[in-house]
Amino acid sequence: MIISAGVELRSVRLEDAGGLAEVLGRNRGCMAPFEPWRPDSYYTEAGQKERIEVQLAEQAAGLLEPFVLVDTAGGAPVGAINLGRITRGPFCSGGIGYWVDEARRGQGLATYAADAVCRIARDRLGLHRVEAGTLLDNVASQRVLIKAGFTEFGVAPAYLHINGAWRDHKLFQRLLHDDPPPR
Repeated sequence: MIISAGVELRSVRLEDAGGLAEVLGRNRGCMAPFEPWRPDSYYTEAGQKERIEVQLAEQAAGLLEPFVLVDTAGGAPVGAINLGRITRGPFCSGGIGYWVDEARRGQGLATYAADAVCRIARDRLGLHRVEAGTLLDNVASQRVLIKAGFTEFGVAPAYLHINGAWRDHKLFQRLLHDDPPPR
């Protein structure tokens, strides 16, 4: 699905491993303050292939929907967004995490992607709610979520281990609908 001029959102594929390794390696420094510690192997094609294999297994189990943002001109990845922690039953929820290539930031790609994934969560997966969390000082990501229809609902102390320490996060949610009932 085209989410912005020249950028498509689609399910991740094994053949994305090389392109993801390249863009993640190039963005390693600027993403470090917002990411968990990653081994050097994460930034290699083999490391990305291994990660995608795990994602595809989780997708087959109904726990994750992994997406990549690709440039329609050349097919190179420019970002990714995942809908994970998919829970059925009365909670009927999932959580998103995303990143965009530093060279493509400020174009609304993360906002468009977050909105598109919420529509997929509602229309295809039948979820009621999507959550996201940001570091307290990650104002850019908070703007992305608010523009995509999320509202802040709290702060979680020591929520995730990011850049070498347990960090507090602002929590956001987007309620998708009240019907149908949980399945």
